[in-house]
Amino acid sequence: MDKLFRLKENKTTVRTEILAGLTTFITMAYILIVNPITLTAGGGTGMDFNAVFVATAIGAGLVTILMGLFVNFPIALAPGMGLNAYFATVILSSGGKITWQIGLAAVFISGIIFIILTLTKIRQMMLVAIPKSLRAATTVGIGLFITIIGFKNSGLLSAFYIGKNAVKSLHPINGMDWLLQLGNFVHDKSVLLTLIGLLITSVLMVMRAPASILLGIVITTIIGIPMGITDVSSLAKAHWIPDFSHVAFGRLDLAGALNTGLLTIIFTFTFVELFDTFGTLTGTAAKAGLLDKPDGNEKIGRAMLVDAAGVSLGALLGTSTITAFVESASGVSQGGRTGLTAVTSGVFFLLSLFIAPLALLVPGVATSPALIIVGVLMAGAVREIDWDDFVNAIPAFLTLIIMPFTYSIANGISFGIIFYVVLALANNMVGGKHKIHWLMWFLAILVVVRFLFTDINV
Repeated sequence: MDKLFRLKENKTTVRTEILAGLTTFITMAYILIVNPITLTAGGGTGMDFNAVFVATAIGAGLVTILMGLFVNFPIALAPGMGLNAYFATVILSSGGKITWQIGLAAVFISGIIFIILTLTKIRQMMLVAIPKSLRAATTVGIGLFITIIGFKNSGLLSAFYIGKNAVKSLHPINGMDWLLQLGNFVHDKSVLLTLIGLLITSVLMVMRAPASILLGIVITTIIGIPMGITDVSSLAKAHWIPDFSHVAFGRLDLAGALNTGLLTIIFTFTFVELFDTFGTLTGTAAKAGLLDKPDGNEKIGRAMLVDAAGVSLGALLGTSTITAFVESASGVSQGGRTGLTAVTSGVFFLLSLFIAPLALLVPGVATSPALIIVGVLMAGAVREIDWDDFVNAIPAFLTLIIMPFTYSIANGISFGIIFYVVLALANNMVGGKHKIHWLMWFLAILVVVRFLFTDINV
């Protein structure tokens, strides 16, 4: 163990690493429940809940173990929040043109593209090219995006339409506008349960209870039983042996993607995933203090390669993009310093295949408080933004605010890149000294191409 993970060099022990790995798993285990709910969208996407559950558990387990063995990083990976919502949104908004098999094919190919970009070290250049404030804003924006998902899924936040005969759409119709309002927590049991769960989870966090997020989901689920929201009848017919009968392994529709228009689909997924995975991976590593070590840049390169491989592997297994989780910092806070922490988390993900009936028992509203709390954890990166320098502050603010308000991570990063390039150039013309990396110019061109030739509302 010491030779494999360099435990003494990192001033840690096997016991500490295993406990840290368990902490990381428990903290992010909500994804086992939330990801199938998000990707299936109540059956709207055509994906099978159990199949996505199995793919989530196996994908997260294998890629996290690979991160521990190949990179020796205490970082766990799983299907990313925001990315899975984007995946489902693309399918639901296509009117049947894009099936989930086509979506998985697009994700798979984008993973191959990521592997090529990583091997050629272009992805690693983004660490130098993208300013620190923009990277921090991306982390915050993703957190806000996740929070919006939690509010929306629970009914705690809904749209209020202004005008007569307003059609329920998130876009203004005939000059009518819409505003956001709180859900009815007096008469709506789902909203009330979400508030109760949010309060319980928050108290657990403040009391520093181990596994606060997962424990909050469990308690909220139990409270939902007498409220009639949690349906325990499914346990009577539960099968505790993993069900692989509907697993969507290898069900990629490459031909369908070609017929639909491969370039547009691949470009859209690649663009979103490129910035999402970059932001999450570097944000997680920075939160864990891993980028400050002498071999930090070398390891982040290998971590990006594992991250890229996870994208294609996840698609093969039947789930959306697998990426690094910021909740890995919880294990680091428990003393995790090496890949043994990640390997431990990965093993627990594989073992979670045997708790599928319990996962199916959890109602969607019971996971909403967890999403809101995760947003809180990610929002801490706002401290890293240089608010006194408008060249950094304005692009960063646009990045983090546009993500949740337009329900698009890619839109936020796009605005951040464009505004930084323009503002830095303008400031340099009057004596400023803001460096604009050549890759930022290239990314800015990609943003313009995306705005001109793809649907930015997807």
